[in-house]
Amino acid sequence: LATVLIGVRHQLTHTLAHFLPVGTPGPLIPILIIIETISLFIRPIALGVRLTANLTAGHLLIQLISTAAFHIFFIMPTVSALTAILLLLLSVLELAVAVIQAYVFVLLVSLYLQESV
Repeated sequence: LATVLIGVRHQLTHTLAHFLPVGTPGPLIPILIIIETISLFIRPIALGVRLTANLTAGHLLIQLISTAAFHIFFIMPTVSALTAILLLLLSVLELAVAVIQAYVFVLLVSLYLQESV
């Protein structure tokens, strides 16, 4: 959000040029400006929500399965051991998701910065 605001402050005409494509009909100009303004300010929020949801979902799944494995350890040790293997695989998957999310975050932030600067 800060990069958007700094881009608007330092390069107002360049930022406003992104709101309207060349050859836009006159009656559509106010509608497109409103839509593009909303889109400009919602992008960083959507990025944060998406990253938070993706990373939290994996942690929550691991927490729920590990709690269940802990509670059934004395009742069914074999199932608990198999669940521990599943948790190890989920941890590797969570690490892969974290790497992918970091890549997507850096890619999108660099695109937003290119648009603002």
